[in-house]
Amino acid sequence: MESDVIIEAMIPEDIPAVLDIDADSFRVPWTPGLFEQELRCDFSRNLVARIDGGRGRTVIGYIVCWLVAEEMHIQTLAVRRDMRRRGIASRLVAEMMRFAHRAHVFEASLEVRRSNLAARELYEKFGFRVKGVRPAYYSDVGEDALIMAADVTPLSETGEQRSG
Repeated sequence: MESDVIIEAMIPEDIPAVLDIDADSFRVPWTPGLFEQELRCDFSRNLVARIDGGRGRTVIGYIVCWLVAEEMHIQTLAVRRDMRRRGIASRLVAEMMRFAHRAHVFEASLEVRRSNLAARELYEKFGFRVKGVRPAYYSDVGEDALIMAADVTPLSETGEQRSG
């Protein structure tokens, strides 16, 4: 199954599927306009994961990042609920880290809900560590965001950072 997953650039036609995944994944989903704006933004890099569902390629996940100066910031990442725990989010992060490395980016950062243990574990696989806290960052419930950052380095074939 994982070998059937294709990672490629997000296009405007992907937005309806991305919105569905986003609404199912987050308490405060992005609007269509936010995704449209990301596609037009020069410093935004947006990828989708697709599988061949028999009726064409189906979007099953996405990642949106900003690359500014020598830093990459992961804005949002989600995978369709029925496709989670299959390595798709790892594939998306790995591809974005590879792109960042080729673009001579040195650091990657993000914010994640303190309670989102699955996401935190995913990011830790790529060398992200907690660098700080944004108190009550998520206004829906007043939850803190953990600020995580990682050095951008060459990746192993599994998509995890090499040690040493």
